[in-house]
Amino acid sequence: MMEQPFDGLPAQAMVEMIEANTNEFLLTLGRLGGGEECSEADHQWIIGGSPLAYHNCVTRARLTEESVDEVIEESMRLLQSYNVPGSWHVGPWMGPDNLGERLVAHGFIHVGSEPGMALDLGQLNESLSVPDELVIQRVRNERELEIWTRTLGMGFGEGEVEANWVGAMYRKIGFDEEGSWHHYLGWWHGEPVATASLFLGAGVAGIYFVFTLPQARRQGIGAAITLAALQDASMRGYGVGVLGSSSMGYPVYQRLGFQEYCRIEMYEWALP
Repeated sequence: MMEQPFDGLPAQAMVEMIEANTNEFLLTLGRLGGGEECSEADHQWIIGGSPLAYHNCVTRARLTEESVDEVIEESMRLLQSYNVPGSWHVGPWMGPDNLGERLVAHGFIHVGSEPGMALDLGQLNESLSVPDELVIQRVRNERELEIWTRTLGMGFGEGEVEANWVGAMYRKIGFDEEGSWHHYLGWWHGEPVATASLFLGAGVAGIYFVFTLPQARRQGIGAAITLAALQDASMRGYGVGVLGSSSMGYPVYQRLGFQEYCRIEMYEWALP
């Protein structure tokens, strides 16, 4: 995690921005899917609205040694009642300190971590080279969303299952130019090869669903489509960008100027 302040903002403030945007992103999609929401003083979740473990999730938990097992078991009962897999997104803001161990003891599996990264958009590296014949467009209608969804489904996350669910949720949101959600398609040599989404929430710009088809990688396309989304956010008056990175995307985001501020550990529970 970063130790030093960043353009006047302490590292803790950046961590809180990452947490807040991620929470809003997960809760909004879960609500659209019809998930059951719990928002208590010491924990928050959205469960039952998605076929995906990632999106049936506990997003916040500041629990004690006395309460942690009860809340874990309650989340498991709800997952079982909806017959869906689920997850806990455990960041540095969550507790108790042995929360991960308690989840594993209850049958959750640690499936990895996402670096939580942030960037002062005033320091965005806009000098990256762009491949010839790359065109980046904002998704503005049903047909373009269909292409975005099909492209995402060709390798991101859980493939078509994830892409189709996410696309269906975005279809419900619509294409309001002034709204919180914006999606981008990258076309190279006339073919759709890349996706990204921008979520303007909690006062910052969150980047999600960045994906480039395998045959189009190592050309700078992922960086270019992420840059386009961040430039859009900056023009809309946003000053900070945040994201959770994959290992593949990490050096790309570093080149854009992102720095790592925290790690979000992922614990998943599968259906028996």
